[in-house]
Amino acid sequence: MSVRRPVAWIVAVVFLVEAVGVAALNWFLAIVVDRQDMSLAGLDPDMMAVSSKIGGVVFGLYFALCGLVALLVALRDRAPAGLGRVLLISAAVVHGLLGAFTWGLVGPGAFVFMIVVLGLIVLLLMTYDAREEPAAGPRPEGGNGGKGEDGSPVSPPPAPTTP
Repeated sequence: MSVRRPVAWIVAVVFLVEAVGVAALNWFLAIVVDRQDMSLAGLDPDMMAVSSKIGGVVFGLYFALCGLVALLVALRDRAPAGLGRVLLISAAVVHGLLGAFTWGLVGPGAFVFMIVVLGLIVLLLMTYDAREEPAAGPRPEGGNGGKGEDGSPVSPPPAPTTP
């Protein structure tokens, strides 16, 4: 039994829940800052509230897009390629950095969550990175793997050059 698809499903669900959680947390913090109406080192409280809302929406969409990539990986049962792979790698880096910060700022529970998510992302990337077995079927070049009749390569190696 392969663990690839269940891991991809779990990663997709975790990313989507995380997207909603990050967006909701930033929105809540924006409301708190807006209602306190206090300045922090001369910064405009309205600007801080708007910035928190924008940051929440941007990071929520980022995690939702990562969740969509993981969902497509789970549905297709194929490795992420191109932008999807870059998104998952960047999400792994983000979770590693956030894990390092959360140990000191939030506590060990948040650290464990971040590292578990990091491990799931890495597991997703590594399980789909395994080499596939070649398909059974006729081989090119007469069926002997690209070798001549005597077993030597079809084209000779390049001749050495002298300087």
